[in-house]
Amino acid sequence: MFEWIQNLMTSMSYFGVVFLMFLENVFPPIPSELVMPLAGYLAGQKKLSLVGAIASGTFGSVLGSLPLYYVGKTLGEERIKDWAEKHGAWLAVSRDDIEKSKVWMDKHGHKAVLFCRLIPGVRSLISLPAGMSQMNIGKFLIYSTIGASLWTTILAYAGFRLGQNYKTVEKFMGPATYIIIGAIVLAFVWRVVKQKRAQKT
Repeated sequence: MFEWIQNLMTSMSYFGVVFLMFLENVFPPIPSELVMPLAGYLAGQKKLSLVGAIASGTFGSVLGSLPLYYVGKTLGEERIKDWAEKHGAWLAVSRDDIEKSKVWMDKHGHKAVLFCRLIPGVRSLISLPAGMSQMNIGKFLIYSTIGASLWTTILAYAGFRLGQNYKTVEKFMGPATYIIIGAIVLAFVWRVVKQKRAQKT
């Protein structure tokens, strides 16, 4: 996959960055942790500009967030829950997961979109509950753009500074992804336990 990403970006320049970051949001096996550091490395080689690479990555990321947003907005919570109940096992998504994400989205709104754009593993998935909660498209795009621009800037600049060692960004972000997701899960469990204790008292 790496050679395909490298060849595509080299041949298509900024359009390649846009395309790859779009796919990253709808097809998770293509990691932004590899795409954007490579774009930053190419900027260091004067084959792209750093600002252009960041702008292209941000645009592609925001564009890629729209399909899941509109799936959530169009199908609605119940139909997506039914789908998850029947077919979600192969994606490790359950009806309960959809319910929890919707509750979290309703409670935190735009903060959830902004914050989750910076979290590997859930960056694209936050679009689904955002659509289900009928979040205003203008606000969704604004907070998605802010979050995506911060994320692409961090990764592209890391690749720019690391030079030929830019692939170490992905190696670092892999374990970091599990740590961050684990922390989120623990925080959620703690909140649920705390709320249940409060209800009993």
